[in-house]
Amino acid sequence: MSARAAVTCATVLSSAWIAGCTPARRVPLPTVAVPPVAPEAPTVGLPPVPVVRAAPLAVQVRYPGVNQLLTSRDSNFVLGTVGTGDATLTINGVAVPVAPNGAFLGWLANPPGPSPRYDLMAVRGADTARRSLPVRYPVRMALPATGRLRVDTGSLIPGRRWWARPSDMQRVSVRAPRNATVRLIGTDGVSRPMLPPPGGMVTVIDSVSDASAVFATDVATALLADSTAPARVVVVRANDGAADSVQLRVPFVRALPTTTRLLGVLTSGNAVGSDSDKVVSARTTVGGTYKWQLMPGTVLEVTGRQNGFTRVQLDDQLQVWVDSDEITMLPEGTALPRRVTGGFRVNPSADYVDVVIGTGDRPAHHVEANGRDLILTLYGVQANPEISPIIGNDTLVRRMAWEQVTSDRVRLVFTLSQPAYGWLSLWDEVRRAFVLRVRRVPSIDARLPLAGLTIAVDPGHPPAGATGPTGLYEGDAVFPVGQLLVTLLEERGAKPVITRTSLAPVGLTERGVQSRRDNAHAFVSIHLNALPDGVNPFTANGTSTLFYHNASEPLARDVQRALQARFGLRDLGVHYQNLAVARPSWYPSVLAEGLFLMIPEQEAAMRDPAFQRRYAEALVAGLESYFRWLRDGGR
Repeated sequence: MSARAAVTCATVLSSAWIAGCTPARRVPLPTVAVPPVAPEAPTVGLPPVPVVRAAPLAVQVRYPGVNQLLTSRDSNFVLGTVGTGDATLTINGVAVPVAPNGAFLGWLANPPGPSPRYDLMAVRGADTARRSLPVRYPVRMALPATGRLRVDTGSLIPGRRWWARPSDMQRVSVRAPRNATVRLIGTDGVSRPMLPPPGGMVTVIDSVSDASAVFATDVATALLADSTAPARVVVVRANDGAADSVQLRVPFVRALPTTTRLLGVLTSGNAVGSDSDKVVSARTTVGGTYKWQLMPGTVLEVTGRQNGFTRVQLDDQLQVWVDSDEITMLPEGTALPRRVTGGFRVNPSADYVDVVIGTGDRPAHHVEANGRDLILTLYGVQANPEISPIIGNDTLVRRMAWEQVTSDRVRLVFTLSQPAYGWLSLWDEVRRAFVLRVRRVPSIDARLPLAGLTIAVDPGHPPAGATGPTGLYEGDAVFPVGQLLVTLLEERGAKPVITRTSLAPVGLTERGVQSRRDNAHAFVSIHLNALPDGVNPFTANGTSTLFYHNASEPLARDVQRALQARFGLRDLGVHYQNLAVARPSWYPSVLAEGLFLMIPEQEAAMRDPAFQRRYAEALVAGLESYFRWLRDGGR
């Protein structure tokens, strides 16, 4: 009802009482249907780039740097500013657009060698500014098909101080000219051929350019494990009628014992937080992305070592890699713990449910969410429960099912009454039991879905981070967005906590630990994107939202929709990505890549206070949508 309508109604009521000496019979006022007020549609798109004219002409390049090593194959980007928007710019003779504020981003062919450089020239009338920027390319030893035989000794694999079981197959490889013959002589004295990959040979060899190939073969570790008679790689090629040859000694590979086990105990190097915050990340490959978060104190069999990583056996069918600094070798003769489950117990509490599984010793494990199911895999474990509740004794965990998948791998499925929301993996030393703490969805107000909730706000970086053409650093650009988000959350009754309160660096682990300590109900990390060498920024920029645990995917989708509705940029979608800040599992967490700081128009938007607020409003809208979805049971 409008203010004017309210005054009119009050006047009518007053007249009715004055009309007689006694109160008149009250006549009901006619009901007036007032249409609901539709929420104001969000502003869409980027603000105009500020116009800078008649400013000093000065060429500054933000990327690449002087003598930067470029890893692109044929083209790369150059970004920076000429100081003013009323100038033109060429780079190596190619015209590059200049934004109204003087920023530029060019996509250009890589400059030719042998001394590659970008020559930039900015012009405004009779005024000219120049800049020459030398760059580098990766150096690779050329191996010509003629002349003196050359072999890339630095390419020889295996490396030094590798461990493996005697029967494990090891790759032996080296880069040599394609027209050479390469053989491996093992510790047994037998000569074995090494060959390029199928299809790797060519019929015509250009003796001027690099004519190399990688020759490789796979042999048992035992053939590389005698330090007194080391294996050798022999490379031979005819040169002017004579045989030219090179011999390389293959690094010794330690063969692990076959009749006893070599054991190690995981030891987290993280000095932040309590034991529940410390994990050892395990990977599928050496130096790869992490997949398993294992408990420090877990004893596992060691089966190999390469390049600073140690291979451990989780069960008979799975081996993974951990950082060698995070495992301590145990004395020879130490026995591998036997892990056999006792009964499964469900212990309800107000905010969570503990599923307690006695195993006797810490097991390697993995937890993943799938809708309303939490799936727990225990490795190196045999299940022998004398009691296993099929129908849970709690309103959250409604059903439990277990399966002995292999002789030493157990899979447990917990069906919940809500979408999987948060969990912790804990070890109960007193009961010698693995504990999966399953978090309940908090109480959510239908009208104010964020009221009373603790939201962790994480302005991304420093350390690291991207920089835009005019020098706007990502850590500085997202900090005001984080501060605005805190204010908007407070206005909606939430209790925000922010991971950094200044422009000083904060570690990635510390951000997650603090958020768990604050018992956050959600975690939002605010970022701006950039691209690696060799990717065209004009066709690959846009908005994306990232997550790590499957349980966080619904939040990521709601945040992405809200960002798209306000930014109007290319939809790069919602993606799983290996993110340290999103690894904690006690709360849903996402990382928003709102736009690309390297694009002049998008960098300029991040200097605009109104657009910074729009970014924060989009994050609030995504959070509200997600918690409404949770309140409705994920429907």
